[in-house]
Amino acid sequence: MNNTYRIAFISGKLADIDGVSLEVDKWIEVLQNKNHEIFTIAGKYGAKVKNVPDENQYENIKLGFDSKQQKYYEQIVFPYLSGKQTHVSQKDIDRVTEEMLIEGEELANDLYEYIQEQNIDVLIAQNTNAMPMALLTGIAVHKLATSRKVATIFHHHDFWWERSRFSQNRIEDLLKEMMPSHDPGLEHVVISSYAGHILKSIKRVNPLVVPNCEDFSKAPVSDEYNSDFRKELGFSEDDILFVQPTRIVPRKRIEDSIVLVAGFNRMYPELADKVQFIISLYQGDELDGGYVDDIKFLAEKMNVSLHLISHRVSSVRGHNTAGEKLYTNRDVLVNSDIVTYLPVWEGFGNAFLEAVAAKKPVVISTYLVYKTDIKGAGFDNIEIRDAYDEKGSLIIEDSVYPEIYNILNNSGLREHMIEKNFAIGAREFGFKTLEEKLEGLFESYEYEIKASRRRLVKSKLSFSV
Repeated sequence: MNNTYRIAFISGKLADIDGVSLEVDKWIEVLQNKNHEIFTIAGKYGAKVKNVPDENQYENIKLGFDSKQQKYYEQIVFPYLSGKQTHVSQKDIDRVTEEMLIEGEELANDLYEYIQEQNIDVLIAQNTNAMPMALLTGIAVHKLATSRKVATIFHHHDFWWERSRFSQNRIEDLLKEMMPSHDPGLEHVVISSYAGHILKSIKRVNPLVVPNCEDFSKAPVSDEYNSDFRKELGFSEDDILFVQPTRIVPRKRIEDSIVLVAGFNRMYPELADKVQFIISLYQGDELDGGYVDDIKFLAEKMNVSLHLISHRVSSVRGHNTAGEKLYTNRDVLVNSDIVTYLPVWEGFGNAFLEAVAAKKPVVISTYLVYKTDIKGAGFDNIEIRDAYDEKGSLIIEDSVYPEIYNILNNSGLREHMIEKNFAIGAREFGFKTLEEKLEGLFESYEYEIKASRRRLVKSKLSFSV
């Protein structure tokens, strides 16, 4: 990249342990290494964004997923979100839509002032106009990109029509207009070839595919900090740790992972007392508390020793409010024996790449994007075909359990698998791939960014008169 820019990432939340935050961190690292100056704009920060100066991190609570305005609008426009369907008249929907547009315009004005103050050359909108989890943010970014003509790269991780709780809504026309925005001067990035095909079909735009990537040159390893993980969390050295390194959301199909662990215990009862099933991350923002209770109930019913440890996991190492040591998800993976990852749907598969980088064997379902964008690279995993019974449960053949047993007990077989996967991951989904993709992205968008820069200079002169 011969040109350097002042780049602002914008999202409902950043510096958390969700997939979007993780990818933003990676993009920031690569772009900083190319001498771009980075700014961040968010409704909420889980922690400080690594390597970005505090003065470059702007927070506005109106942008957040859990803002007062977002919760109010959700109740009206997404009737299936809470499971409580109430009648709302068209007059009320029109009124609320108008309120949203007015507030979104006001938020756009606030953000534009910040863009002017900081001389931002280009916005990178992280899922703001793909998922309506922060409606005012989506409206504001849409206005900035289409009305104010701020150079904007939309980085889409998944789309609202892929989620039943959003696909059933009362603002279809608004969502179609702005999620995503599709003016000619905008750039779009998706994380899989499948998403690219869908977006091209629906919106008639030609997005760039930038897969999730991982820095394999800084792969997680056992060190002085994380070597006490088992002792701190109450596990013994000979316990067998099955780790689900994800948030607790229904599409991750954690119930299938519990059934998997229960099946392993049933086939190898001599190991059952040592098997511990760990879910490392918190309840997701895609549901109410009922799913967590269901998971706990199922684990108890199937005699699976379940451990929810999100209170000890953070995006950065440190201590929680109780003074307990915090570990990253990478630290958890380093101390695992095997990883379970059986989603029915994923935008890509961050958790899989993290497990590969940590050199851990993975039991994985062959979900759609795994088949289209990952499997073909040649990874060696314990695969479970994405076939489901009449109740929607993953069909797990008994032949899977000896595969798991052999990987856990045959060090030579395990070493061959994890080293092969690590080499493939580094080659296909390492930072070299990310660097090349981002270099091409900014080269193709160069003229729009420079035009936006000129417009911004003129706007500042106009405002100063």
